[in-house]
Amino acid sequence: MQIHLLHENETYIEAVAYMVYQEFAAHDRKMTYDDAVAFFSNTHLTTFPITLIAIIDGECAGTVSAFENDLKERPQYKPWLASLYVEPQYRNRKIGLRLMEALLSHVKALGHTSIYLKTENASDYYKQRGWTFIESVSDQKNNHVDIFQYQLV
Repeated sequence: MQIHLLHENETYIEAVAYMVYQEFAAHDRKMTYDDAVAFFSNTHLTTFPITLIAIIDGECAGTVSAFENDLKERPQYKPWLASLYVEPQYRNRKIGLRLMEALLSHVKALGHTSIYLKTENASDYYKQRGWTFIESVSDQKNNHVDIFQYQLV
């Protein structure tokens, strides 16, 4: 497995857009698939959004991003780990963990000392990986989300 910046591997933009759209946006119509393609066509190396991808045998097995903000209700928290996703056939191989570690390292190299994330259903996963619970909030659609912070120092 190799981890790369999507910014430098544009042939995977549609695969990443599809993953993120299907997993995080399609069910509540947060964005269209075309919106997702446009968004991931505009990722960067040193400014947000930044997206990493895991490649196995030429296939995009998973992705993770860093956004400047991922929760309008908490603009003071910056930056955010977002859209961590691994295709079902590649799960249970620590790909998600490796993607997360690579993103944390990348964000730290940019000078950030902490990063945040929100989750509706994976709090235990992040607690087990050293993330600190900050608070629970209701987002703009009245979904309960837990906010976590990770120290990059």
